[in-house]
Amino acid sequence: MSEIRKDIFLEGNSICLRPLMETDVLGNYSFWLNDAEIVQYNSHGRFPMTIPMLKAFVESSQQSRSAIILAIVDKESGMHIGNISLQAINWVDRNAEIAFLLGEKSFWGKGVMLEAGNLIIKHGFNTLNLHRIYCGTSSENLGMQKLAKKLGMNEEGIRKEAIYNNGVYHDIMEYGILKK
Repeated sequence: MSEIRKDIFLEGNSICLRPLMETDVLGNYSFWLNDAEIVQYNSHGRFPMTIPMLKAFVESSQQSRSAIILAIVDKESGMHIGNISLQAINWVDRNAEIAFLLGEKSFWGKGVMLEAGNLIIKHGFNTLNLHRIYCGTSSENLGMQKLAKKLGMNEEGIRKEAIYNNGVYHDIMEYGILKK
């Protein structure tokens, strides 16, 4: 990525985070949300995602003050490879939920989400003045549990049989981190 990117919001070593754009809808983004392997542990994939639905989501994300939804872009190729967000931002209690979607499978297991997570958590604490950032994940999603711990999050509890996936109820593991 040799040219200066004016759309960068947060920048790391191998990735940058920028606002979602309408042009993202034309890439692989909609395919990620309909790929059973990619969405197996999150709330996507329960209903089919269409281009018009995704376009409306991107447009609404650009206006939101209760969520910051950012595209994760590989600096080397310039490719949109996933999203990360702080959502359900509660400005009174100063907390937010962090959510992850790494759509491009060739980037799985390469530390992308650890880098993106560290960037957005730092932004949440240092710029948005949040006090607590949290996430929940299926008890089956060992990768996300590992990521939460690497991000410095502590296991806070379990919501018993709180998610229904492929005919089975699973527990949701809750994680959180307080501003240091």
